[in-house]
Amino acid sequence: MGETLKRAISGAVYVLLLLASILYSTDSFLILFGVFLIVSLFEFCNLIQVNKIIPIISGTSLYVLVILASNYFSFKPENIQTLDTILLAVTLFISIKCIFFLFDNKNQKISNLSKYLYLLGYITLPFIFITKISFGIKDYNPKIIIGLFILIWTNDTFAYIVGKSIGKHKLLEKISPKKTIEGFFGGLIFSIFAGYLISIFLIKPSTQFSNKSILIWTIIAAIVGIIGTIGDLIESKFKRIAGVKDSGKIMPGHGGVLDRLDSVIFVAPFVFLFYKILYYVS
Repeated sequence: MGETLKRAISGAVYVLLLLASILYSTDSFLILFGVFLIVSLFEFCNLIQVNKIIPIISGTSLYVLVILASNYFSFKPENIQTLDTILLAVTLFISIKCIFFLFDNKNQKISNLSKYLYLLGYITLPFIFITKISFGIKDYNPKIIIGLFILIWTNDTFAYIVGKSIGKHKLLEKISPKKTIEGFFGGLIFSIFAGYLISIFLIKPSTQFSNKSILIWTIIAAIVGIIGTIGDLIESKFKRIAGVKDSGKIMPGHGGVLDRLDSVIFVAPFVFLFYKILYYVS
């Protein structure tokens, strides 16, 4: 079987599994991303060379506890909001640390403390925010998370196409030699256009912010185009330090689960922050 065919088949299986779990039920969505979290923790532990048992058990336990507290137990809404705020603050702090790590060309070593901080705020907590984004303002809405993935895929696809066609200026050559500035802006522009289309054809006018949906989804698209690219570059730096091409081999032709989700997990906390700001302003 040729490499292109393997890549096409594994990619199709991934997309079908993702869409089926999102559309089937809330439980199937939460379970699938719990499995994705476990695999991502396993792959990231390999990248940063730490023992896998404790991070996987603690990360999975935290995911399950927060999901149960947020969606299945009868906690007061204000308590859940306080929990969300604390987790978001921790995640954003570590995300900023990741950005500094990306642009720090002098230090190519990761301290033990930083490794465990990254396991918490770069891997585990973002998976929690992916699930929280899917609930929008109140109830589970699969169209929100599907829309987010469409934006991620649009950005990746057109960044590649534009970069391949007219890209001449490297974006961050030491980390990802193939990414170009032209590709970055191409992905961003097409993502914003996709956000416009999503707001019209995917998101129904039953949402609380229906009259502002075009603005909301174009802003989310811009967040995806900018922050998603940074997330992709951060994972590339982890792989470069580890001396590997892919985070894993679970998806033939695509690498590991973390390779497929590197953009969305880095984007998720920022999109959730935007949702929170939107909610309070409105």
